[in-house]
Order: sequence, then C-alpha cells, then structure tokens
Amino acid sequence: MKKLLMISIISILFLSIFAGCSKGSSSSSGEETIELTFFHRWPNQPKKQFFEKAVKEFEETHPNIKIKTEAVLNDSYKEKIRVVLGSSTPPDVFFSWSGEFAYNFVREGQSLDLTNYINEDKAWSDEIIASQFNAFTLDEKVYGIPWSTDGKAFFYNKKIFKDLNLEVPTTWSELIAVSDKIKEEGLTPITFGSKAPWTISHYIGTLNQLMVPQDVIDKDYDRNNTEGDFSHPGYVQALEKFMELEPYFNKGVNSVDHEYSRELFNSGKAAIGFFQLAEIGLIEPSLKENLGVFNVPGVEGGEGNPDSITAAPEGIMISSKTKHPKEAMEFVKFLTSKEKGTEQLKEVSEYSAVKGTTTAENASKLQQEAIELIVNSEQTYLWFDTAVDIKIVDAYLNGSQQMLDGKKTPEQVMEDVQKAVKEVKSSK
Repeated sequence: MKKLLMISIISILFLSIFAGCSKGSSSSSGEETIELTFFHRWPNQPKKQFFEKAVKEFEETHPNIKIKTEAVLNDSYKEKIRVVLGSSTPPDVFFSWSGEFAYNFVREGQSLDLTNYINEDKAWSDEIIASQFNAFTLDEKVYGIPWSTDGKAFFYNKKIFKDLNLEVPTTWSELIAVSDKIKEEGLTPITFGSKAPWTISHYIGTLNQLMVPQDVIDKDYDRNNTEGDFSHPGYVQALEKFMELEPYFNKGVNSVDHEYSRELFNSGKAAIGFFQLAEIGLIEPSLKENLGVFNVPGVEGGEGNPDSITAAPEGIMISSKTKHPKEAMEFVKFLTSKEKGTEQLKEVSEYSAVKGTTTAENASKLQQEAIELIVNSEQTYLWFDTAVDIKIVDAYLNGSQQMLDGKKTPEQVMEDVQKAVKEVKSSK
C-alpha cells in the first residue's frame, strides 16, 4: 500500500513538472521562446552531465528553444514513462528501449510517426546504421531514432585466467568446467546481481536464443501470433542452464544490484561477469589489459543459433501530443548526430548507432573488438524484457527470482509464463 502511494505521489509530481512545459512564450526581444521537455533514464553521472552539456549546446545554437530535462533510474523509468505519456502533458522528447517496449507507445497513439522526417533529411538519417531502425519500425513506419547500440557478453579477468591456467570457454560445458576450477580457488566464478530483475531477463533471452529454434521464437515472442504458446521444451532447458550457473554466482544475488556485481568484478574478486559491452568503459580503467570479452558459448544440443548475440538499439521518440514537432525533431537530430555520437562513446561509454563513431580516436582496442561481436554475429536478438509483452516478462522475472531462491522449478516458472501468454494472446 505504501509503495502504491509513493508511486502515485511521484507520478503526480512528474505530471506537474511536465504540465508547465512544451509551451510558447515571448522573450524580451519579442521572439517566441519554445519550451520542450526531455525525459530520460540517466540521473547519475556521467550520462547526466553528458545530456546537460548537450542541452546547453543545443540551446546556444537555438536561442528560441529552451529544454526542461527530467530523469529517473532504469526500473522507475519503465513505470513513470507510461504514466506521463498517458497524461495530457507528456514529455515532448523521451528515451525508449526498442522492440515491444516502444511498440506499446505506438499502439496507444502516444508516439509520433517520424518516417517523413527521416526521408526528408537523408544527409542526417543515412548516417545512422540502417538496421538499427528496424526495432523502432511498426507497420512500415518509423517511430524512434536509434541513439545507441549495445550487446551482452561475458567479461573475464585475464590475470585470473592466466594464473589458473584457464582457456576462454567455447562451449557451455567448458564454461562450467572453468567455473569449477575458479571456485576451487576460493574466488567467485561469476558475479551477478538480480535485485533489479532486468538482469535475469538478459540471461533468459540469451539462453532462449541458444536453446529454441528461430521460427519458434518468432512465433512465441509475437504478441499477435495466437499460435505461439512457449511450450517448446527448449524454454525449460534454458532456465535449467541458467540454474546451472547459480552455484557459481556470489551469494544473495536477489539482494544485490547490478552495480554491486560490476564492482565485485572490477575489484578482481570475481573472474567472470555478464555485462553490456557499453560497460567496458566503466571497467577497463581499473583492469586495463587484464579485461577480456567473449560471447556466450553455444550449448551442446541446443536447437538455437550458437552464432547469435543479445544486442539491440536504444533510442529517442517524440510524443504525438507535442505542440512543437519540428523543434523536437531538431533536438533529436542533434542528439543523434555524428559529432555527438563520437562524443558519447568517449564520454559515457555508449556505442552510438551512427556510422563511423567507434574509432581508434575515441575507443580502446577492446571496445573496437567488442563492437565486432555484434557486427559479425549471424543473428542479433533484442533485450528479452523489451522483446515480448510486459505481462510475459513479469511472469518470467518474478518466477526466476523465486527459482534463484529455491522456491520454484524451471517447469513451474514456465507454467506461470504460459498462463501469462494465454492471457496476452487471447485478447488479440
């Protein structure tokens, strides 16, 4: 009850903030000043400073436009963005994950169709990697502009591997064998924090794509395909593979967050971590040449694609209710320019979706090698928690947290998931 009350209070505060913005007023010179609101999910440094600087630069070159910025952290953002977009005064410009997360806004009529803007300014839009638009495209219309691209892989401490005479695993069995040897030495083999359960979803999505055939995933993940029911045995097997890693995780994973797990790895107390490639910039300064990266190894007997990777763009959308679509689009173009894309990798370790922005001038050798994991993969998959309907995601994540606590089996988790699937798809 207290949690619901707190969410309501915070939501009201956000609505009041946005209510005063996206208006036009007259400046002292008589020129109309346009006010826009920008809502994103990075209230912490260094991204907070990066966007503050970008807003200031944009305002300096567009003196008649003022931008009010608000931000909340990852999990809170998922709730707040739905609240504010459903209000009468939504933010003009807002961050969004791709795939189903973005499509929900499209179906609700809350996001602006950006197709004409993209087609009218090819000098700008052709600089963005064309494939990255796909996850923001619905019914042949584009509703989001890719800002970053990222992937998920295992990071490893080269010094620990060298000291223990270990090779980088190329199969799942080898990963388990390596983890056994690390554990025997009294170290944490794999660091993990699932207090915020989105971290579980990245394991689930990655293992699903290794265990389940592509055509089955396509059918099951599609909320409009009523034949998809998540009944393939590969889904249970994927959860079983996830639980094979549990003995090698640090203790109390459900009580610690992702940042804690990253610091455990950063300090050399854990040998392996499952991180986003963008996190290289947060870890490499500490481990330096001892940091390495490898893709999740294929699982023997899996029916999925072993040459795949979880990787997806994240982007920026514009509210369908904005009173200033032209000015909002100018701001989005500025944030997704080649100049800003080059800066964002160097300053906040986010790979830009703009072509030619990962170079020797602004990226380490490892960062350049890491992005090739995405480029060279046969198949890329969206983050699982944005690829399927939120009700299915919730059933998966709630059940998986209980599974990590020993309260549910993989089969029981999938029973909950299948119930959620029926509820979602029966309404289509």
